[in-house]
Parts: sequence; structure tokens; C-alpha cells
Amino acid sequence: MKSAQSIASINDFVIKFANVNGSGSASANELFARAIMRMGVPVAPRNIFPSNIQGLPTWYEVRVSEAGWLGARGGCDMIVAMNPQTWDRDVASVDAGGYLFYDSTKPLPASKFRDDITVLGVPLTAMCNREYTDPRQRQLFKNVMYVGALVALLDMEFAVVEKLIVDRYRGKDALIQANVHALRLGYDYVRAHLPCPIGLTVKRADAVGDRIFIDGNSACGLGAVYGGATVAGWYPITPSTSVIEAFTSYCRKYRTDPDSGHARYAAVQAEDELASIGMVIGAAWNGARAFTATSGPGISLMQEFFGLAYFAEIPAVIFDVQRGSPSTGMPTKTQQSDLLACAYASHGDTRHVVLFPENPYECFTFGALAFDLADRLQTPVFVLSDLDMGMNESLCKPFDWDDNRRYDRGKLMTYEELEAGKDFGRYLDVDGDGIPYRTIPGTHPTKGAFFTRGTTRNPYAKYSESGADYVYNMERLRRKFDTAKNLVPAPVLHAASQPTAFGVIHFGSTSPAMAEASALLEAEGIHVDTLRVCGFPFCDEIMQFIAEHEQVFVVEQNESGQLRSLLINEGEIDPKKLVRVLHYDGSPITARFISGRIADALSDRKISPIRKVAS
Repeated sequence: MKSAQSIASINDFVIKFANVNGSGSASANELFARAIMRMGVPVAPRNIFPSNIQGLPTWYEVRVSEAGWLGARGGCDMIVAMNPQTWDRDVASVDAGGYLFYDSTKPLPASKFRDDITVLGVPLTAMCNREYTDPRQRQLFKNVMYVGALVALLDMEFAVVEKLIVDRYRGKDALIQANVHALRLGYDYVRAHLPCPIGLTVKRADAVGDRIFIDGNSACGLGAVYGGATVAGWYPITPSTSVIEAFTSYCRKYRTDPDSGHARYAAVQAEDELASIGMVIGAAWNGARAFTATSGPGISLMQEFFGLAYFAEIPAVIFDVQRGSPSTGMPTKTQQSDLLACAYASHGDTRHVVLFPENPYECFTFGALAFDLADRLQTPVFVLSDLDMGMNESLCKPFDWDDNRRYDRGKLMTYEELEAGKDFGRYLDVDGDGIPYRTIPGTHPTKGAFFTRGTTRNPYAKYSESGADYVYNMERLRRKFDTAKNLVPAPVLHAASQPTAFGVIHFGSTSPAMAEASALLEAEGIHVDTLRVCGFPFCDEIMQFIAEHEQVFVVEQNESGQLRSLLINEGEIDPKKLVRVLHYDGSPITARFISGRIADALSDRKISPIRKVAS
């Protein structure tokens, strides 16, 4: 069956694969995505998977965009429907004029199809049953067959996919031959039995450039290595576990003594999240650069220790790869729902430094920077990623590093200064920035502070219940937080093509979709300035951006508008000025969603989005 008005597009479409978890489809789907990238066309793949081992539905979405849009678009132009359990939902998800590819071995009634999409059937199971006797081979090679079929349908270069198989199984000739054979079976069947290419095609381009393809968790792990981390205390939790796996993998290469083979790092799996952050704080107090990686439930369990590190002023780095919450929530779905939990972590009056990377490149750079900030400010620093950014590979510019860069260890009093009798007050503000001097245990045999406490004390770390001492300490911590405003990464402004009274504030993984949404809005004559927030505490530029616009939309992936609440609280902003644009169903936010919500809001107000220019 063929739709009368089929979608026709070159290097600009979305294909979604509907599979079963544990079926071996992941490697085949990734092969397809990488082949398009090898042809010079940018892709943005996303795994959508359940929180079980196998047997439940899983999806893999591939955004193909020569223009370079890497955010989720919304909708799909073709569904590769390999899971009968989700058939109805998958068929319904295809945009009108799109394509349905399926295993046609078993006939289906006409009611299972749609008149407004093109149906492409290939008897994959029958072909596999004829070709293979082993049940596992039948399943695995069926996946490779549908990749071969798609290569023909989309007019892709067969040799590119073949070369990827050779690269993947180099040295294993039997696997290479078997996979290439399965690929050829699917390709040849489509060429012989279906009209091809279809309206969706892939043509060689030069739009990938020198960008690399990496997931955010691996980038965070490498950032920790380059940031000087030598200790990781952790407890496994989805979706952050691979941060530690990446860290240990890189450390085996870069932190292993070449002569003795001894590890110059420690990655300790604790008995629970509370113990893991305790290990981090202990190692950091002793002078090591230490971190943990966790997600929302882990952040909840670590709260009391966050308060200790804040009040005792011990540097620590926490990578929080956010997921759907509260409680155990949706472990394999994405959200941005830990902002308030991290910014105000623990009890009492605490405010923490938080960094918001937008892609793997910033997961690396912000990850490394976090250790400098933690040392300089003597405080916990949170790096907030999320499942979408952390577990999905994405194109980003190559990582760079200045070999002349030196770690910023902050205010460390030296042996010579202590020996010379320099006044040392562990919690004494000597220059007005709120940051005291500290010593590393062992700096001097008799001088300096080897002991710290989470209870109240005077500037010289002596126990005190004096109200005046407590007020002094809290006011100094507030000054330190103000100092941090000029140390966190600055916000990134993208001005509209013409003056406008409206702005948008967003952060983290919403960035790719927001960039595309801005272009969609501009095409409709709606112009908005956008500001990406990169860190907390908020610098003056963020509040100035809000003041300069009549209304500001705040785009985020949580139900309660946590970034908006943080802006209102910290900047004493009129809540009416900040408009919520909230997406929190666990799927990545899309350009269509953002642009639609903003366009609807401005339409409802029946006002022009163009600011009047004074004469």
C-alpha cells in the first residue's frame, strides 16, 4: 500500500525502530545510525528502553538532519515495526504521509494499517527460517536484514555499512561474512520486490565535520580524570552507573603506574549511597579530588552528608544524571527534576553550586571545571546531566584541553607560611570573599587544622554555641556564595534577528530542541531572545535579561517549574513575568512542543511579539 501524498525528504527525517528489549536489536540499530553519519549526515539517536532486563518494548529513534538539528523533533516519518505488542501505538505514531516497515511473514488484516501512510512489507522471519537453523541466529540476523532493507529503501551506500561491519568485527572473519551476508539478503530482497528508493533518502554530504560521537556519561567520566579526580565513591543507580564505569576505564589507561602496574586511583563501590558520599567527603578532606555519580534517589539519601560538606567546607563533586521521579519514579526516563534538591540540598540554610552542561562536550569541560570550583570554594559542586544526555550518544565538537592548565586548589596554607607563624583560622575570612584558608593533613607536623566539625564553631574552628559566631559563619558562607556567581560558567545569549519584548530561559539538555524551536518560531514571525543558564548561583546577567523583557518563558523538563522557582526565589522576580513551558512525561523535550507552547501563549495574548522601538 502506498500513500497518495508520501513524505519526500533528503537527509531530513526521523525513523523509529520498535523492538523488544533483549532481542539483540541495539547493535543493528546503532549500525544503521552510524552508517548515515559515515555518509557525512548528522544523526541524533535516542534509546527509549524499559527498566527491566528483557522482554518489554524498546524503541530507538534516529533523527537525520543535514541542517544539524540534534534535539528531538517530535513525531516520526517512518516506523520499523518489529514488536507486535506495540503495533497499534507504533502505527499511530507515524506522521501522515510517512512509512511503515514491517515483517510481512504473517498476513495482517487491513484494519491494522492506515490509508495515509506507505506500507513496506518484507518477510524477514520467513527469510531467516530458510537461511538459519539456530534460533538465536535467526533473531540476530533478522535485525541485520532489516538494516540491509533500509539501506536499499533509503538509497544509502551499501559499501559504507559493509565497512562498518568489517571495522566492528575486525579479526573475526566468520562474523564479518555472516553479518554482511544477512545485510545483503535484506538489501537484495527490497531491490527485487519493492519500489526503491522511497521518498526518504540519504545522500552523501559533508555536514558532520570533525565532530565526535560520544555519550554524556563517558564525557563526565573523562572530565573527572582531566579534572584531577583520584577517588570515586559510588553505589550503582540508573542512569549514572556508566559515569563510574567510564572513569575507571580511563583511569586504567591514564592513572596506572607504567612501571609497577599499581593503580593511582580508587573507585570504591559502597554499600549504599550514604556511605558513598561519606567516602568522597573523607577523601576530599584528606586532600584528594573525589566525586560520586548518582541520580535523584541517591541525592535524597545523601542529604545529611551534603550539609556536613557545606558547613565543614569540604570540596566534593557530585554528578547527578537525572531521571524521572519522585520515589524510584521512571528509572529509564529522562527529566530535569533535581534542581531544587541539589541547589538547596540538606537541612538548614544551604545553597550549593550547580553546573548545567548542555551536551557531552560540556559534560567533559564542566566536569573538569567542577573540581577546580570545589577546591577553590571549598564546597560541594553538583553537575546536573540527565538520562537523555548521559546515556545517548551525540555529536559534539572534539574535546580540547590546555596542557599548560594547572589545577586551582584554592586557598591552601603552605608549610612555609605555617612555619613562619602566619595566622591560621580555618573559618576566618581574611579578604572579604568569604573563602577561608585550609590545610591538607600532613602539611605541617604541628600546625594547621587536621580536625573539622559539622557543629557550630568560631573562626578558629573551636566549638562554639555563640549566636554571634554562628551569624558570622553564615554571613561568610553567603559571601562565598556571592563570590561563586563570577566563577560558574556564564549564561549564553542568542539574540533574535530583530528586537523583541519576549525572552526564553532554558538549561541543559533542552538546548538542542530550543535552538530548533527558535528557528520554527522565527519562521512564523515570532521572535524571541534566548538565554541558556549554565550555572547556579545566578549571575547578574540573568536577572538583567529578565528585566529587559516584558515576559520570559522558562523551558524545563519537570512538573513544578523548578528553574522558574529558583529564579523567583533568588532574584525576587514577579512570578507573573515568568511563564512555564513544562515537559515531564519522561521523553526528551521536542522542538515542536516548545515552539507550539510559546506560539499558543503569544496567540492567546493577541499581541505583537515585536517590541516598540522608542523614537
